[in-house]
Amino acid sequence: MDIAALNARLAPLFPGLLGMRLTQASQVQVVAELTVRPELCTSGEILHGGAIMAFADTLGAVATVVNLPAGTRTVTVESKTNFIGGAPVGATVTGECTALHRGRTTMVWQTVVRDARGRTVAVVSQTQLVLPA
Repeated sequence: MDIAALNARLAPLFPGLLGMRLTQASQVQVVAELTVRPELCTSGEILHGGAIMAFADTLGAVATVVNLPAGTRTVTVESKTNFIGGAPVGATVTGECTALHRGRTTMVWQTVVRDARGRTVAVVSQTQLVLPA
């Protein structure tokens, strides 16, 4: 799938509600941007941890979908997040999701979320299970 098709697929779903924009997608890396809006923040006007986790989870799922054999689907079975810094309202964060393992039954991805200055906001590792459709 190309980027336009992937973004169109996500637009009516939760990632579209978040405002995610995929910018790159290959079998080994998926990259996206997210603009920090007030409704995605904590009371301190910093991007909410749940929004960061949803952003990263979507990237890992998309990366797995790009790798899926015909007749299969995926589901997240494990996710771990380390929060390192904040992203204020108005900032744009970038998530870079990279393959750590691409197997027949599981795939493991690491997403690093950074602010516009390149500072790390969070690091997320997740495992996706590959299931029959």
